Amino acid sequence: MTAAGARAGASIPIPTTIVTGPGAGRREAAIAALIDPAMEEGASAVILEGLPDGTLLLEPSSTLLLARIAPGCLCCAGNLVMRVTLNRLLRQRPTRLFIGLASGEHLGQLRSWLSSAPYDQLLSLTPDRHT
Repeated sequence: MTAAGARAGASIPIPTTIVTGPGAGRREAAIAALIDPAMEEGASAVILEGLPDGTLLLEPSSTLLLARIAPGCLCCAGNLVMRVTLNRLLRQRPTRLFIGLASGEHLGQLRSWLSSAPYDQLLSLTPDRHT
């Protein structure tokens, strides 16, 4: 099933925030601070680039879908991994999506990719956060 098929019938695109900055722990803390379970209906989804570098602040649960992917450029060499991971999360119909990136070097390319079909119908990109 494609990402488009995963959200078929859904009329509201998923608010998506990209968080960049050095240190997986800092990005994870920034995302944890943005997630308010009391305010959210459904589950938030988080894609984190890189391995945790200390205490885990985010743990998978019924209200948090969490995927960690190996470090690397997600719009170039890691595009397939990013696409598969994103499509798997979108099938679960999260209400919010956060993507934590180690480097903002190719942020424009990633935003462009997420703004192209089929993701343009599924995601609503919000302002980026930098840690």
